[in-house]
Amino acid sequence: MSTGTRAPQEWQDWRERRTAKVSRPYGPLALTGTHWLADHPDGRIEGLPGRWTEDGDQVVLRTGAGDGLTVDGTPPSGEVRLGEDGAAARARVAWGERRLPVLRREGLWAVREYDPDAATRRAFTGIEVYPYDARWVRPGLFRPYPQERTVRVPNADGQRRGFGLAGELAFTLDGDEHTVQAAVEADGSLWAVFADTTSGDESYRFRFLRPPAPAEDGTVTVDLNRVVLPPCAFADHFICPFPPPGNTLPFALRAGERDLRAR
Repeated sequence: MSTGTRAPQEWQDWRERRTAKVSRPYGPLALTGTHWLADHPDGRIEGLPGRWTEDGDQVVLRTGAGDGLTVDGTPPSGEVRLGEDGAAARARVAWGERRLPVLRREGLWAVREYDPDAATRRAFTGIEVYPYDARWVRPGLFRPYPQERTVRVPNADGQRRGFGLAGELAFTLDGDEHTVQAAVEADGSLWAVFADTTSGDESYRFRFLRPPAPAEDGTVTVDLNRVVLPPCAFADHFICPFPPPGNTLPFALRAGERDLRAR
């Protein structure tokens, strides 16, 4: 990530890659349903073929040739056991052009449906983005907690779920220090869910900040120009966590992705 004269062009390139990623055939715009198996004790999900039931750490799919499903590219017959794949790109089950990955959250199983012909994908015209401004590229410091903390926060589907937080990310702006609680991803990068004084008004109700992995001393560049919309901004069927307590910045962050572009 550059902070010199090439930074604006690198940011523009990032924007183009980001737009291509969210609008791909099985990107977030293609999600048309998240079906929790606990809501379907008979295994029948309205609008989807087959019977889907949970059995401990697996989902059992019972299907026949007439259902039109394929598993690993082959029409199955009888019973298939599925582990969590979560993302459409890893989905073992397909239904024509649709992909049906399974996921698990806090012990509950769900089937997701991705359709390249989803109305949300067809209606997409782009992402509104604030102009690049070098002022929003800040030196930061990640301060890990002695042990991970879990807080329960509302999610976009109305449920409260645990959210693991690994530490505090600090940066200065106009002489004042600001902090947000952050999770650490599998690759070491950081993930903060936050709001600011523009949220729900001139920008989406909350956004994601994803800095790279900090150095050994905790230092990390915080480029607020690369703040992104959460998946639930693109489709209603995502279960994004809302900002944990304390993660509302007390200023107007006019940087990064703002909202979906109106048609």
